[in-house]
Amino acid sequence: MKLPILEDLPEPSGRRVLLRADFNVPLSDAGEIEDDLRIRAALPTIQWLVGRGAHVTACSHLGRPQGKPDPRFSMEPVRARLGELAPGVELLENLRFDPGEEANDPAFVDRLVEGQDLYVDDAFGAAHRAHASIVGPPARLPSAAGRLLAREVEVLTGLLESPARPFVTILGGAKVSDKLGVIRALLAKVDTLLVGGAMCFTFFSAMGHEVGDSLLEADQVDMCRALLKEAGDRILLPSDVTALGPGDDVRQLGRSVPRGWKGLDIGPGTAAEFTDVIDDARTVFWNGPMGVFEDDRFAAGTRTVAEAVATCRGFTVVGGGDSANALARFGLDGEVDHLSTGGGASLELLEHGDLPGLAALRKAPNA
Repeated sequence: MKLPILEDLPEPSGRRVLLRADFNVPLSDAGEIEDDLRIRAALPTIQWLVGRGAHVTACSHLGRPQGKPDPRFSMEPVRARLGELAPGVELLENLRFDPGEEANDPAFVDRLVEGQDLYVDDAFGAAHRAHASIVGPPARLPSAAGRLLAREVEVLTGLLESPARPFVTILGGAKVSDKLGVIRALLAKVDTLLVGGAMCFTFFSAMGHEVGDSLLEADQVDMCRALLKEAGDRILLPSDVTALGPGDDVRQLGRSVPRGWKGLDIGPGTAAEFTDVIDDARTVFWNGPMGVFEDDRFAAGTRTVAEAVATCRGFTVVGGGDSANALARFGLDGEVDHLSTGGGASLELLEHGDLPGLAALRKAPNA
């Protein structure tokens, strides 16, 4: 997928550049930044622009303020940290304080681009949103993908176009309905699809197993049954689970979970089976934890998978979100080849092969 990159911009010296970044950082209850990774991730693009004499104004969303100012989501903590890392770069207030951002209001786009000469999108985590700051400026200004966005697209499209094999995908998380599209898209590409997390119980139900009090999407059972028939042995489901029962009893169970019990992690047998598959892989994509890893009683499955991905000799990609949080929790976030900054965006790109933000860049005046 060819996108205009920084080198495709008109000479930036002396020009004003609007930079759409993803500074949606986690904040503590006291309003302090808990992890500044997303700010630091924008620095290569900022440094390229500033180093060539551009005047950079950054903009971003933060949280979900519902289209109106909310002091809990003020950009002030981000502005302070950005000032330390990139002095002289301006930062607008939270884009989502204005309802025009999520509504893609042309009048809001007008205000964003007023006085700006160039536009750079480095917010991969928001590239799947057709919001004003994402799709509006490329229609008005010479535009480019920043370093982070360009790298994300290069890596993720490479998974679809030319993965080294065996290509193994690991999907977890709560709901199979959230990932049906990407499951279908990846089944045409992968050698093995490992399924963990609470989403496995809907597949179990499709196979005729009881799932007890585990999370079940009853309206997706028929779809899961069809997927299992279509995929054959390319979908590998857990053979055991770690479950919580009456009196806070924790036990390893098979695929059938009795009433009163709730599966909250893959079991040790499954973790070993998944590790064997991951060890042999030459390309790995992981999105979604194997269980409720925030609770130490149900963290073993996610930890084992994270360690297997981290030590895999193949090319390893982790699709942001909870998987990235798990890697950080286990001290493994520096041990994978590519850690995506956009969980939802990475899944949508793999499913659809394109995103609104990317399509907008390809239509820019200089593209």
